[in-house]
Amino acid sequence: MGGAGGLSDSDRQWSEEAFSRRTIEEIKEKLKTVKHKILVLSGKGGVGKSTFSAHLAHGLAEDENTQVALLDIDICGPSIPKMMGLEGEQVHQSGSGWSPVFLEDNLGVMSVGFLLSSPDDAVIWRGPKKNGMIKQFLRDVDWGEVDYLIVDTPPGTSDEHLSAVQYLSAAHVDGAVIITTPQEVSLQDVRKEISFCHKVKLPIIGVVENMSVFVCPKCKKESQIFPPTTGGAEVLCQDLKIPLLGKVPLDPHIGKSCDKGQSFLIDAPDSPAALAYRGIIQKIQEFCGLHQPKEEHLISS
Repeated sequence: MGGAGGLSDSDRQWSEEAFSRRTIEEIKEKLKTVKHKILVLSGKGGVGKSTFSAHLAHGLAEDENTQVALLDIDICGPSIPKMMGLEGEQVHQSGSGWSPVFLEDNLGVMSVGFLLSSPDDAVIWRGPKKNGMIKQFLRDVDWGEVDYLIVDTPPGTSDEHLSAVQYLSAAHVDGAVIITTPQEVSLQDVRKEISFCHKVKLPIIGVVENMSVFVCPKCKKESQIFPPTTGGAEVLCQDLKIPLLGKVPLDPHIGKSCDKGQSFLIDAPDSPAALAYRGIIQKIQEFCGLHQPKEEHLISS
């Protein structure tokens, strides 16, 4: 007996799979002008994932010959517009799709925050609607010729992560950067994030330890505000044979720069945190330069 609409269960499953494959191919075609794609992940919220995504974009875009795109798929907590100084901006529709909001000529940004009437509006969506929004961002945004696409994801390993990985399965993702803090409560979730990457065959570029130490601006002495009771990200990376990209010191000016929508790398270019960011960004660029595209290396179903 046929199901709703006259389709049997097997027919409906085939139809859904065909639609999914078609969507994956459409996204692959849309992103063929994007050279490198980087997912930024964190096991939990509050570890500085979006802050890192924003400054990775800022740092890469300092080279005016490098075209950078920043996509915020943290649907329920879109903080990128505020951090990039783009609150109140709106998305425009063109013949070739949605046009991103440009902070600089070589730095475009897209976020669900641009679709809200107010930054204080809550996004109360169930999984399917959030996944549909992610699909629309990946398929319909017209980035043009881009060197780096940075995807700021929600914390954890939710349905949105699976959807993003599946939709990008034919488009070649260079890998993931995982953000943590030194505490074991954060590292425990990072282990889950690493397990997720292995299961979906998503390469891991490396781990970044945020809020590593506090460096006194006068005497330059380092103090551990969040002591790593189990050795921090360094020991975790050694145990799991994952690259540690670097440690970013705790610096109050980072939060101030984000609140003002400015680049901390420009506000405090010689600070220990800014130097750490630049070292990490260089390692990410080197990783992307060494890894050539291999199609369909992520899960596709």
